Amino acid sequence: MPAAFQGRAAADYRTYRKVSRKVSPLYEGVVQDLIDELGRLPGVGPKSAQRIAFHILQAEPADVKRLAQALLEVKAKVRFCAVCGNVAQEELCNICRDARRDPAVICVVEEPKDVVAIERTREFRGRYHVLGGAISPIEGVGPDDLRIRELLARLADGAVTELILATDPNLEGEATATYLARMIKPMGLKVTRLASGLPVGGDLEYADEVTLGRAFEGRRLLDV
Repeated sequence: MPAAFQGRAAADYRTYRKVSRKVSPLYEGVVQDLIDELGRLPGVGPKSAQRIAFHILQAEPADVKRLAQALLEVKAKVRFCAVCGNVAQEELCNICRDARRDPAVICVVEEPKDVVAIERTREFRGRYHVLGGAISPIEGVGPDDLRIRELLARLADGAVTELILATDPNLEGEATATYLARMIKPMGLKVTRLASGLPVGGDLEYADEVTLGRAFEGRRLLDV
């Protein structure tokens, strides 16, 4: 797990434990352990954790074994791309290995799931750079916790002509985009931001393909 996620996950877990003690009845041993572990997952509250736990308890043993095997395999076989930070099963992800992608245009996103959202639009044929989060002083995430040094290293040889900042259209995403634009401006690189139309305060992954595609087509120069 990248360093940017550790503080956030720990804070979410502490909050879950406080809430779960108030809302959830105490189950015996391993059942409560399972509920607690499920409650550490993002977006899973105490009631959802209980529901999933009891679904697993009632499931066929073969189904549970298949789920457990999938969890073990994804940790054993999946890594982060050595170049862009996207998920991969080899040293490089399939996008970085694809010679048909334009290496002169890099789209900067927060998370690997944002890569999937953009790929669904079929509007972008460049390559990506995954930061591993966004600048958020409240959550203790600063520039040094993100893959910004790796991004600067990719820009150092001058082969990149455009950098598209596709961080989320919320406070943290805008702060991250502004920080990057100011840092990169002295390089004389074309820096663009997705056009307005994306839901303010939302996550890129939830934007529909049409809206996201139009945001790409109408991207604007970022002047800072």
